[in-house]
Amino acid sequence: MAKHVARGDEVTIYVVTDSGYTDYAKKVIRDASIAHAEGVEAAAILGADLICGDCEALHVEYNFGLISSIKEIIDERQIDTVYTHWIDDVNQDHHRISQATFTAARHVPRLLMYRSNWYHSSTHFKGNFYVDTSDTVEKKIAAIKAHRSEYERVGEKWLQFTLNQNQNAGYIIEVPYAEAFEVIKYLVD
Repeated sequence: MAKHVARGDEVTIYVVTDSGYTDYAKKVIRDASIAHAEGVEAAAILGADLICGDCEALHVEYNFGLISSIKEIIDERQIDTVYTHWIDDVNQDHHRISQATFTAARHVPRLLMYRSNWYHSSTHFKGNFYVDTSDTVEKKIAAIKAHRSEYERVGEKWLQFTLNQNQNAGYIIEVPYAEAFEVIKYLVD
């Protein structure tokens, strides 16, 4: 995202949920208002516009409402490149958002998936499109750390996993840091 912003692209981040959630015993793990403030700060660091939905975290449903909310943003902002969660992400919200995005972005010329967490799936993430992010990795680190409540909850492993993943992708294309994406479609203009 920071690389797009640096090139002068308008970047929109759509967070479908309120980002607050509770555990099975209804203990608050992440407060929605705190998550929102952290998201606003992270988007500002990246130079992106943030749109927040109001779905309850961990309860996202793949339905017409979700597809329409994504499609409306794509149409209103004339978005030509969409990044979404990896379809085989084990987080149920990520999986359903990815499904809905495939439908909503069916007329968008570029659609790519990213791996956003370290959980194993029965399917292997097949990164086949790489972006050198060596010059924007510091912004990425700052944006991650802006999500203080989540960063404090999971500790350094979130940042370390992300940096290791980006270094490994960088090794493949022989740069210090890169992000890997799985291409659904990519029209070169």
